[in-house]
Amino acid sequence: MHVHPIFYDYILKCSDNSFYIGMTNHLDKRINEHELGKYPGSYTFNRRPIELMFYETFTDPESAYYFEQKIKKWSRAKKLALIEENYHKLPELSKKKFRMK
Repeated sequence: MHVHPIFYDYILKCSDNSFYIGMTNHLDKRINEHELGKYPGSYTFNRRPIELMFYETFTDPESAYYFEQKIKKWSRAKKLALIEENYHKLPELSKKKFRMK
């Protein structure tokens, strides 16, 4: 029996209240690297401590990659709805807001 690898997309909350979205195949190890500041040039290095707010698992790396790219483009409000499991809010938050002049 062949075991499929697991991939994770994750959202971290940084000390400056910003979000970092990433993808890994070893979640615990990657979170530890963020916390320890393993990569000095990384987004999270000067924004520690970090807190894991959300993760989703995938068996297909391509699906994980596309989901990561999608949520990176989301508004803060939409990311918060995902984190808070308010999935019913996602369609409304996806609608473009146009102002009338």
